[in-house]
Amino acid sequence: MKVAVVGAGWAGMAAAMAHVQAGRQVTVFEAARTVGGRARAVPGALPGGTPATLDNGQHILIGAYTESLRLMRQVGVDVDTALLRLPLTLQFPDGQGLQLPDLPPPLDALLGIARAKGWGWRDKLALLRTATAWQLRGFRCAPSTSVAQLCAALTPRLMAEFIDPLCVSALNTPAREASGQVFLRVLQDSLFSGRGGSNLLLPRMDLGSLFPEPAARWLAQRGGQVITGLRVQRLQPMPGGRWQTVCAIGPANAAEGTPEVFDHITLACPSWEASRLVAGVAGLAGLASASPWSAQAAALRFEAITTVYAHAHGVRLPLPMVALRNTADQPAQFVFDRGQLDGNHGLLAFVVSASDGDRLQIEQQVLQQAATQLGLSTLQPVQTVVEKRATFACTPGLRRPGMQVLPGLTACGDYVHGPYPATLEGAVLSGTAVAALA
Repeated sequence: MKVAVVGAGWAGMAAAMAHVQAGRQVTVFEAARTVGGRARAVPGALPGGTPATLDNGQHILIGAYTESLRLMRQVGVDVDTALLRLPLTLQFPDGQGLQLPDLPPPLDALLGIARAKGWGWRDKLALLRTATAWQLRGFRCAPSTSVAQLCAALTPRLMAEFIDPLCVSALNTPAREASGQVFLRVLQDSLFSGRGGSNLLLPRMDLGSLFPEPAARWLAQRGGQVITGLRVQRLQPMPGGRWQTVCAIGPANAAEGTPEVFDHITLACPSWEASRLVAGVAGLAGLASASPWSAQAAALRFEAITTVYAHAHGVRLPLPMVALRNTADQPAQFVFDRGQLDGNHGLLAFVVSASDGDRLQIEQQVLQQAATQLGLSTLQPVQTVVEKRATFACTPGLRRPGMQVLPGLTACGDYVHGPYPATLEGAVLSGTAVAALA
């Protein structure tokens, strides 16, 4: 069976690996020059011109990401070396906040809440009561419930210093707009999935080296191929249930490459690109049934993530990841010390989830925030990366398209129907699962 995978992000590489393991001949098409999609390495330079490999965003994993960790091991990545494992920590520069001990659940959460610095006994009791109620209800709520509504019984301090940062980091959607049901599923699978499930796994290498680049080598060793810099322009159904890809080549995609025929196609590109390709198919005679899928994918709303890289000699944070108090004028929710992770000493990565605003304005606000909250007034901006459509907005009752599009045509990605928000784990889970539909 000859299979094409359109897109070499984390979902696409996971799908390609699963197709190869099923005995299929796989070709991966990627429009960009590099693999990784929205979790990829980007070149940069520190002040003074020293080269540095950055990322298009500061991603983290958690211990419950079992499929991501399995795939990394499968392609030869030593996860114990590649990832720094820490207990779930949401601590601010002044030392206040939550840090879970290394104990099995629910003891870790109980002791962590009891020891949380800066929280009064009313805060702690409110969180324990609310979390117990969530557990008794089986971590379920009405589909229309937002995270803010779900947490209405909590104190303002808990909302500002626990729920809001946790929600925006997991769902990249503000609590007032985010899906309560998806938030509960994330809490259930992380905090109650077993010892270490809630651990933070911080990459010690760039995102390209963490999975997509080793996966491309793994595929090549098994007869698959990854073709970068080639955009699939359109799909054409063929007799016998097969599909033809027509790719765009040359400057500004001015020319068309030689069409190639496949027995099956998996769309692992972003939702808007998948919607475009499926809409083109739906316009053909007899294939109008693809229109609802295309419309559903096109209807997804997106949130941006901005990562501000800044540098100063000798800078070292008290922890590899520190939570920041977030306001409209001080927009970053977290800062990462890359020196403690990948050895780029003095380099900090500030993350602004669900960001809104001009790139330069956000950069200046973050630098001022670093001076105010961290006492760092000598930071120099290195690079600011804005992913305008980093994730779909994970809102209550959201309808997401399924994996099956048409016979011989499937889709995967963090946006397809599933229990998780737009995460690396959601992407690779869909990639592995989609191969079973071929």
